[in-house]
Amino acid sequence: MATPPLRWDGTRLHVLDQTALPFAEEVLVLEDADAVADAIGRLAVRGAPLIGIAAGYGVVMAAAAGADVDRAAAALRDARPTAVNLAWAVDRVHAAARAGGVDAARAEAERIHAEEDAASAAIATAGADLLRGASTVLTHCNTGALAAGGRGTALAVILALDDVRVLATETRPLLQGARLTTWELRRAGVAHELVVDSAAAGLIARGEVDAVITGCDRVAANGDVANKVGTYPLALAAAAAGIPFVVAGPTSSIDPTTPTGAGIAIEERAPDEVRQAGGAALALPDTPVRNPAFDVTPASLITALVTERGVARPVSAETLRPLLDARGAR
Repeated sequence: MATPPLRWDGTRLHVLDQTALPFAEEVLVLEDADAVADAIGRLAVRGAPLIGIAAGYGVVMAAAAGADVDRAAAALRDARPTAVNLAWAVDRVHAAARAGGVDAARAEAERIHAEEDAASAAIATAGADLLRGASTVLTHCNTGALAAGGRGTALAVILALDDVRVLATETRPLLQGARLTTWELRRAGVAHELVVDSAAAGLIARGEVDAVITGCDRVAANGDVANKVGTYPLALAAAAAGIPFVVAGPTSSIDPTTPTGAGIAIEERAPDEVRQAGGAALALPDTPVRNPAFDVTPASLITALVTERGVARPVSAETLRPLLDARGAR
């Protein structure tokens, strides 16, 4: 990737504006925590692991500027409520700032960045071993370098497979699959086709898909997974067809404080994201809208959860516990 999705120069954060892709590569230079929170909120920077990395640097900038770090950390935490990586990273850097000041906060943010980059490589290896032999893989939303450290999560797994063909869902309403996943696959030279979200289940039922792999924004203690809205129907279709439904993500996405998926806060976004597309109206401006950004897939529908610290299979509280213990021993 010619322009990195995120670059820290020691004082400022340079992010590739994902709202402009795939038609333009525009870099935003973020100089304070409020700018980072705004970029996260409007999806200029997105993807559960990547917004955690960005938010960690936002706390550093607040500390370096002598700003109210408590307020900055709260604003960053609240920028998007579903992805647990965001709060996890903010809390780590905030605690470091309180204990050791700016230098400690900077070191902790850079440590998180390095950890997430390393996690991507380990996830790619483990996931590719699990899906070896799959010739056609379907994925949802965007889970590459634009969404995480390194080469990503689920897309990093796909890029590690040999001779694979990818079906990428468009991912309504903001089209992260159409705009971002196809852009990354094209650059990687991987054969792919874009499909509308509503076509995916039918293609799975017709036997045209060997496996489904997605990322995750939060994994509850029992293994239920919150991910981009439209993930749950894919899990149901995969179960009906008897093909693997695999989730890939770093252990920073596991939230042991939330017992089940029912306790995960689901972000509801602006109605105009559904009423409009690319500035063109799709519905009358006063049309009532529901716009949940995520849905929850029960652990019972997930074949395996691939992390940098091992694979949970089947996915349950018992299989997740060793992964969390390993995370705590970093």
